[in-house]
Amino acid sequence: MTVGVLVVDDQEIVRTALRLVIERREGLSVVGEAADGEQAVARAVALRPDVVLMDVRMPGTTGVEATRRIVQDWPGPGPVPRVLVLTTFDLDEYVHAALRAGAVGFLLKNSRPDQLAEALRAAADGESVLAPSVTRRLIDTVTALPPALLAPAPAPAPDLGLLTEREIQVLVLVARGLSNARIASELGLSEATVKSRVNRVLTRLGLENRVQAALFAHRAGLAGPGPGRP
Repeated sequence: MTVGVLVVDDQEIVRTALRLVIERREGLSVVGEAADGEQAVARAVALRPDVVLMDVRMPGTTGVEATRRIVQDWPGPGPVPRVLVLTTFDLDEYVHAALRAGAVGFLLKNSRPDQLAEALRAAADGESVLAPSVTRRLIDTVTALPPALLAPAPAPAPDLGLLTEREIQVLVLVARGLSNARIASELGLSEATVKSRVNRVLTRLGLENRVQAALFAHRAGLAGPGPGRP
């Protein structure tokens, strides 16, 4: 299956470079481009990509607002595209706001081509693109952002009775930034089983993606110490 990508960036040279990198990778194809958030929303509806590769700092409608409109107010037919946000700095507050708006992860603009390809495939598969080394920092920064920058976030349920013990284990590992493959290795499960259980966790908790699951686990006191912490 070929993953269709919509490339969104206000700089033409960046869009061209991204297109060249993406189209040289097997199983990836650029279905269109957009120069701002308004175009991104319109072309996402028209082209129905699997993944929107979204810059966050653009004139007019920003990547944050475009992400919110695509993910939370999807007007088009078919499944909602996954949004993977692009940034220059991994602590950009607007990137974190975009994640809260429903993006499945973020990617640095100086990432290697193979990392970009892997991130796009992971995003298309519903996985969050968050390195374990920055997961805790991400959670800390997002929860400290001013409310005006944040989309409403799901509050933790009074208890975790909606989840089985195994699903809670999966949720904890998702919150630590582990991929499905890593979770499968940790728990002795197949990757397909992990993917199914992650989907059940999201459905039962009413969450959109793994980033929201990580935030939920943090608020529920499940996440524990982040990578590199005692």
